[in-house]
Amino acid sequence: MPFDRTGSIAAQPRAIGAAALSMRADDHGVTRVEGLRQSGSTKLVFPDTHRKDAEAIIVNTAGGITGGDRFDISAHVGRNSALSLTTQAAERAYRAQPGETGQVTTTLTVEEGGHLNWLPQETILFNGCGLRRRLDVTLADRTGLLMVEPIIFGRAAMCEELTNVRFEDRIRILRGDRPVYIDGMTLSGDAAAHLARPAIAGGAGAMASLVYIATEAAARLDVIRRMLPASAGASALAGDVLVMRLLATDGFEMRRSLMPVLDLLTRNTLPTSWRL
Repeated sequence: MPFDRTGSIAAQPRAIGAAALSMRADDHGVTRVEGLRQSGSTKLVFPDTHRKDAEAIIVNTAGGITGGDRFDISAHVGRNSALSLTTQAAERAYRAQPGETGQVTTTLTVEEGGHLNWLPQETILFNGCGLRRRLDVTLADRTGLLMVEPIIFGRAAMCEELTNVRFEDRIRILRGDRPVYIDGMTLSGDAAAHLARPAIAGGAGAMASLVYIATEAAARLDVIRRMLPASAGASALAGDVLVMRLLATDGFEMRRSLMPVLDLLTRNTLPTSWRL
């Protein structure tokens, strides 16, 4: 795929991708694919984990996201099933044409007794990007969730600064119809100047948000706090809901702090693509 000198995609048709996945546990407690539909630039692959839980990797064959692109992903985790859903690599939000915005919509549901790890790798924002994302998660009672959303605000090694971006991110987690966690971020214009403010991000070049929902979530709080640098914090919103926010100078430092936490909360079953 051709790129211009600014890192934007040269004139190309808009990328459209969609995937709908449904998982169920068989009579032996092994999670298996019940249904799968995929089209366009979105593909799913399923590594053999040799465990009862399943793993799926989202692949964007378009190579990134630019203005006018649209991606829709949905996954349903059935009763007593367990799924880890991740990405093949970091996603890239490239420069968009004026007035065009790429859209990524993810809808996840978990039935009673199920567990979902939503573990996408970093989204890298390029200068001039236009991206709107939405993540909606609906949980039944007695379910588990580990969600992480890492973002890199321009590649530090390439001396990139985000002086003109449009980025909107919305996250909503419900248990039934009751909100458990709602978060949102909008960056418009000179994001670098905004993130440099001490009360905002203190010049951080990367950020990760994490939500862990499990019966033992609050009991993990002290251990996780001891693992975090001074630029991160964790709190228990309830006995079974733990949230964490991490700021770092760049993607490398973010991973160095984030991956031990993910290893702990996934019981050392973090998808292999995170380590490649």
